[in-house]
Amino acid sequence: MLEAIILGIIQGLTEFIPISSSAHLRLAGEVFPNAIDPGAMFTAITQIGTELAVLIYFRKDIARIISAWFASLSNKNARNQDSKMGWLIIVGSVPIVVIGYLAQDLITTELRSLWIIATMMVVFGLVLGAADRFGGKTKELSELNVKHGILYGLAQSLALIPGVSRSGATIAMGRYLGYSREAALRYSFLLALPAVFGSGFYQLQSALSENQVAVYSLSETLVATVIAFAVGYLVIAWLLKFVTTKSFAPFIIYRVAFGSAVLVLLATGVLQP
Repeated sequence: MLEAIILGIIQGLTEFIPISSSAHLRLAGEVFPNAIDPGAMFTAITQIGTELAVLIYFRKDIARIISAWFASLSNKNARNQDSKMGWLIIVGSVPIVVIGYLAQDLITTELRSLWIIATMMVVFGLVLGAADRFGGKTKELSELNVKHGILYGLAQSLALIPGVSRSGATIAMGRYLGYSREAALRYSFLLALPAVFGSGFYQLQSALSENQVAVYSLSETLVATVIAFAVGYLVIAWLLKFVTTKSFAPFIIYRVAFGSAVLVLLATGVLQP
C-alpha cells in the first residue's frame, strides 16, 4: 500500500509536466524492495485519476464543447469555435487509438525497457527544447485546424513509448506549429481525455476480471488513482500559471539529466533494463 501511495503521488506530479509519468513510474518500481515494474496496466488505470482532474478543472470548457458539438450535428448555424474544437479532439484522437490497438503487445513488453525509456527521456527533452526555443509564439487555439489536429494526434501517439511524455510530445508539436505555450498546453490537456480514459477503462475492465493489477491489488491501485487525482489537480493549476511567464527549460534540463543518469546506471550494471 505504501508503494501504491508513492506511485500515486508520482503519477499526479508527472502526468502533466513534460517529463513522462510512465518513465517515472517504471523507474520507481526499480528502486522499491522487490524491484518490479508496476506495469502498463497499473499506469493506465492511475492515469484515470489525473484525467478526472482535467475533466473537473476544465469542466466548464468541456461542457461547452460537448454541448456545441452535439448542437452542430443537427444545426449548421450552431457551428462555432467550440463545436470545431470538439471535432478537432476527435480527429486528433484517431492516431493514438489506431496505433495503440495495433501495437498493444509491444507497448506492454519491449518498449518498457529502461534503455528505451532513458533514451527517449534525453532525445525528446532535446526535441522539446528545440521546439520551445525556435517555435512560433503567436497562434492561439482559435487558429487550430484539421491538419494541425492530426499532427498533434500523431505526436500524442508517440507517448505510447514510455519516456516520451504525452504532454511533452504534444506541446513540442504545438510549439513547432507556432502556438503559444498556454495554447499548446490547453489543447494537450483536452486531447488526452479520450485516449487516456479509453485506455484506462479498457485496462480496468481487464483488471476487474483478473482481480489484480500486475503486482498491486485493486484496492491499492484505487488508492494510487485517488491520490493521483488530488495531486494532479493541483499541478494543473500551477502549470497553467507557470507557462504564461516561464519557458520549459527546467523540465528539459531535468529530462536530459535524468535520462543520462539512468543510461550510466544501466551501462555500469547498477540497473537492469
